[in-house]
Amino acid sequence: MSTNQTICKNCENSFDSDFKFCPHCGQKDKDELTLGVLFYNTISNYFSFDARFFKSFIPLLIKPGYLARKFIEGKRLLYLHPAQMYLFVAIVFFFLFSFKANEQASDMDKGLASAFEEHVDINSLSEEEVLALKLKDSLDREEARIALKKTAVFSGMTEKQIDSLVSDKNFNSKKNDISFAGTKVDSLIKINAPDKEILTSMGLEETDSAFKKRLYAQALKFLKSKQGGSILQTFYDTVPIAMFFVLPLFALLLKLFYRKSGRYAHHLVFSFYFFAFIFTVFSLIVGINLIVDIPDWIDTIIVLSIFIYLFIALKRFYKQSWLKSYFKCSLITLLFFPIVSLVAVGVAFFAFMFY
Repeated sequence: MSTNQTICKNCENSFDSDFKFCPHCGQKDKDELTLGVLFYNTISNYFSFDARFFKSFIPLLIKPGYLARKFIEGKRLLYLHPAQMYLFVAIVFFFLFSFKANEQASDMDKGLASAFEEHVDINSLSEEEVLALKLKDSLDREEARIALKKTAVFSGMTEKQIDSLVSDKNFNSKKNDISFAGTKVDSLIKINAPDKEILTSMGLEETDSAFKKRLYAQALKFLKSKQGGSILQTFYDTVPIAMFFVLPLFALLLKLFYRKSGRYAHHLVFSFYFFAFIFTVFSLIVGINLIVDIPDWIDTIIVLSIFIYLFIALKRFYKQSWLKSYFKCSLITLLFFPIVSLVAVGVAFFAFMFY
């Protein structure tokens, strides 16, 4: 090695000793380890992320398709990386939603506890007790109506569907035929019979598959606890994992509709930013509702605005006509909803099997 050459302590490549930084890895030469040096990279990286986030946040909200287009064009350091943007906003959303999830899980446990109350013979009650039961039934219906409306933005239920469900004559009925109170299974649970005996009474046989045995075991666990909050909590905990399958599938839909508009990675960039926008909207809805209960119609308008955002984003990113963009946006949305529904069913089943 020449006398005017030095070796980088980081990458161990040689370079001219007159250089202050290694041309191979960028580390500063002859940098003494002080407190300033120790924390410089951490602090600079943090503020770099912070600056890029705020540079990206406003365009994400008001300029559909802008960030994805700029990233594809080569501006990859000026704005926050699409995957980073998505992960950051998703974490914020699920953190905020965890408060609502705990509340909903608690409400579900209370509702199921009420539904599993022992059978009551209406004819044996006094007039005052019958009136009290009717009043409780009305209150239960109204509480259920309020809870369902609050979660309608996520469940997709319309006001008509909610009214139909809550108004059903079997809602919270003390004579409900599907009540487990008074059945053989319920009686065995009450006397703490062995699980094997209870499962046999439920119809499980020794020759049944491991899957069926697991299914029956979880059903028995539910019947014993008479609580569904933990199932709901497991469902919510599994959703972030499910999103890692949903997002690439959305990008695949884009690839199918825009086959000549770049590689799959380009559609994935668009998807990351679009889903970051969705989680930003949901974060705002959940955050505001934690402080003040905003009217349901405002929630609905905000959610519907996502479709408009996607329509404009597709137009700007893929640079096709407004009519063609609207047509493709509508078809993509129609095809994507069944995918989301299937994933939701899968997540719900997983939650039941492993709560």
